[in-house]
Formats: sequence, C-alpha cells, structure tokens
Amino acid sequence: MKKLTIGNVELSNTYILGPMAGVTDLPFRLLCKEQGAGLLCMEMVSAKALQFNNKNTETLLAIHPKEFPVSLQLFGSDPDVISEQAKRLEERPFAILDINMGCPVPKVVKNGDGSALLKNPKLVYEIVSKTVKAISKPVTVKIRKGFDDDHINAVEIAKIIEEAGGAAVAVHGRTREQYYSGKADWNIIRQVKEAVSIPVIGNGDVTDGERAIAMREQTGCDGIMIARGAKGNPWIFSELLAYERTGEIPIRPSVQKIKETMLRHARLMIEYKGDYTGIREMRAHIAWYTKGMRGSTKLRSALNQVESYEELEECLSRLG
Repeated sequence: MKKLTIGNVELSNTYILGPMAGVTDLPFRLLCKEQGAGLLCMEMVSAKALQFNNKNTETLLAIHPKEFPVSLQLFGSDPDVISEQAKRLEERPFAILDINMGCPVPKVVKNGDGSALLKNPKLVYEIVSKTVKAISKPVTVKIRKGFDDDHINAVEIAKIIEEAGGAAVAVHGRTREQYYSGKADWNIIRQVKEAVSIPVIGNGDVTDGERAIAMREQTGCDGIMIARGAKGNPWIFSELLAYERTGEIPIRPSVQKIKETMLRHARLMIEYKGDYTGIREMRAHIAWYTKGMRGSTKLRSALNQVESYEELEECLSRLG
C-alpha cells in the first residue's frame, strides 16, 4: 500500500478526504476514517472569525481522538491574522494546518479570500511564509488551476508555496470560474508535480478506484483528494484501497447497509450537535446517500422535512 508523508506526518495511505463546508464535520469524518481515509480535512474556518472569538467556530474546531490525523483548514487573506490564529490553535490535536486558496464561493472571493488569492502571488508568499514561521506543524495549501482561463497559474503558485516553506500542495484541476462544472484538468496537476519537489495532491473527478489509478498514472501525484465523490459515500475510501490492493472493483454496499450507515450518521450528528441541529443538518446527507435509490424520489419531500430520528427511521423503512 502506497504511503504519503507530509512534513513530519506519515499517512497510512494516499487517499484524503477533501475539505467541504457543511459536509466534512466531525460525524462524517469519523465514518470516512472507519473506511480507511489516510487523512481527514475539516471544514474551512475563518481566521477572522477566530480572531473575534466567533462562537460558531468552536463547533467547527471539534476533533475526536479516533480521527487522527486531521488537517485543520483556515481561510482568510491577512498574513498576520492567519499566522496568529494558527499559532493560537497549535495546541489543538490536528496534525496539519491547511490554508484555503481554492474556495470559489462569491462571498469568500469578494473578500479577497479563497481562490481570489491566486491573483496575488506576493500575498500567497507572505501568508504561507508567516504561517510556516509561526507554527511547528506542517503547513499545506489547497489551490485551483487558476482564477479563470486567462490566468492559469497553478505552477507559479505551487512554486511560491514551496519557496515559502509549504509542506505540500493540493491542486484542484478546475479554475475558480468553472466552480465544479466541466472536466477537471489533470494535466495541470502533472505540470505542478513536475515543477515542485514537495508532495502534490491531485483533486478533481476521482469517483472510484479506476479513476484514482488513472489520475496517479497521468499526473504522478503523491496523494489523491476525494471531495464530492465522498458525499453520501464514505465507502469510497475502502473501495479505493481494495482496488489498489486487488485491481478488482468492489461490490457496492447493499441498500440495507446504506440505511444502517445513514441512521448511524444521524445518531452521531445528534450526539455532537443536539437533536434540533443534528437532524436538520443530516437532511443534506440523506439526499446524497439516497440519490438513485429505488423509491427515494417519491420519499424525497418527506426525507427533506424529517425533524426527529424516529421520523428518519420510519421514512427509511419505506426505502429500497
């Protein structure tokens, strides 16, 4: 089994759960860890919100001992704020600190954060170098191919990240303007891999073992990040590992297994977030888990309105 080392952190394998706001919270990360994910990335946290002691950030920062190693992701554009908050959080039990330079969401980009940073290489250097100097844990960065088709600069940005002391770079093969549409450009991941000596993590359009092997062969990347492919599908990690080991496509989980996992996921959500928030936030996951399942279209409206664990259990009993 291939392994990956980032700074002083050795991962058990090369498959990484990518950071997704509203998705990669503690309950979902635990499920992905059980399926064998080598590294779990948390939801992105605003460095500015941390600076102002925003109460909502505390939930985002929760880490369970069973999910180690975890990557904590900050976003922002002020080098002092990011590095100071990284220092402030350093005692928490995360293994790697990641800086988000890939988020395409308008309200993030409008503030000059996320993928907007790709337009400012000098600022990229300042943010990474200050944060690397502020903490002893490895600092990684998640970037995109570029801001738009006229500004494809992932190679330049990756070189700057390496020069500033970054321990690894994750490259999503789409521009900010593409969001998640079209096909991910794996060629840019290969170009980044050829340009730097730090580990390069490929991201974009890996949904199964065959695609993972294809990405590795086409790009030479050191690690593979799975984001949207994991939504409602924590089993993707055990399937990727099985395919790497045997070359055979594993059998997908049965409807019964999916239902059991959904209920377990719901129990974890309630345990960590309380009845009201837990079950409501679970609704999005339910939609992903049940996509394409027989009878789910008919039940979609009811599933989207469940307000208790018992209601969810009753709804799921009518599925499949």
